[in-house]
Amino acid sequence: MTDSPADLVITGCTVLVHDDQERVGFEENATIVVRDGVIESVTTSPESPPAAEHLDARGQVALPGLVNCHTHAPMVALRGVAEDLPTEEWFNDVVWPIESNLTARDVELGARLACAEMIRAGVTCFADHYFSMDTVASVVEECGMRAHLGEAYFSSQGPQGREKSLEFALGHRGAAGGRITTALAPHAPYTVADDDLAATAALAREHGLPVHLHAAENRDQTQTSLERHGVTPIEVLARSGILDADVLIAHGTGILDRDLPVLAGASGRVAVATAPRGYLKFAWPTTTPLRALHDLGIPVGLATDGAASNNSLDVWESMALTALVQKSTTGDPRWLTARQALHHATLQSARAVGLGDTLGTLAPGRRADIVLVDLTGPHTQPVHDLAATLVHSARSSDVRTTIVDGRILMRDRELLTLDVAEVVRELGERMPALLDRGHGKRIQDYDT
Repeated sequence: MTDSPADLVITGCTVLVHDDQERVGFEENATIVVRDGVIESVTTSPESPPAAEHLDARGQVALPGLVNCHTHAPMVALRGVAEDLPTEEWFNDVVWPIESNLTARDVELGARLACAEMIRAGVTCFADHYFSMDTVASVVEECGMRAHLGEAYFSSQGPQGREKSLEFALGHRGAAGGRITTALAPHAPYTVADDDLAATAALAREHGLPVHLHAAENRDQTQTSLERHGVTPIEVLARSGILDADVLIAHGTGILDRDLPVLAGASGRVAVATAPRGYLKFAWPTTTPLRALHDLGIPVGLATDGAASNNSLDVWESMALTALVQKSTTGDPRWLTARQALHHATLQSARAVGLGDTLGTLAPGRRADIVLVDLTGPHTQPVHDLAATLVHSARSSDVRTTIVDGRILMRDRELLTLDVAEVVRELGERMPALLDRGHGKRIQDYDT
């Protein structure tokens, strides 16, 4: 330790910790010392060392900042415009026609609103897969969040789509003082041809970049792939070389038993992101097979997908829903305990976005991405099982303070880095042009 004052000291909180077996536990009346964006110590010492800023967190729980492992942040602009529709109509009749109108300014405003929503919900990092991502990167830099960003592309764009995805990934990795990491972002096996996937895999290996894409999103996609090509979407990823790179697979509710040895045999690091609210809303018959993936040692991070399908970017809700849906689909009330859900929300989510060595646990040497949760409300009292209280009783609105890299982005529910009212005003003015579907165009066809 150095003699100079720390940047931030948080006192009096209960801290979520991981033991050497990665089991979740809690330390009461703890003190967290932060210096240069890094956690210097987590102790139960009653002494509070000198610091530029002190936070009294009595009655609050300190958690690692939540990670939204798969979203389309700017799609908050489409929240509620495509309701109560099957997947195919949702894409073809509403979302993809509207997205053909998108401008960089729409994306920027959507990203601002999304970041404000996530900061207020205790999300400190998000993995985004969308268009005009350079504008999203600038918003991330400005608002202080951490992000894992990829410029999405379809094969229908021609080679320039893939090239633009690479250009973005190389140009922005390490940006925002290291808070931005990047990925190549082909949309999905059903919109990106095998040769494009193979070229992407080669670029990923050449440049040391991960790949973030949708695959086996639902059982219908898997069935259609089998009927048309004789292989599952996961098998497509294997034969195209995508599984030889580090890959983050969004959703995977269509993963079959035959896919499990394929995933187990991947030479790259495989992770999956689950966003259960959307699966329920689309009435998909299956969900992400967490138990099978767990048995393979594949991390499953929590996600929301975009707000056009999910209606919110609330990872707290994803945590509770993941636990409940897993209990329901396995028929086992013992599977996905509250502590297991917290593990998915913390270390597993950090690993899913390739940041498992720097985020996901509040320990010395980790980046200081911290949220403080107030459990003094009537809906979280009394506390008999702190893990259960956090997962099943607390809400994202109980997050009082959000910190990224040691910088306070929200203090006592007040956002410090974004002006929501101005964003909402301008976004409202832009809505008529954005929502116009009279042109009859769409950016892509959903045919699976």
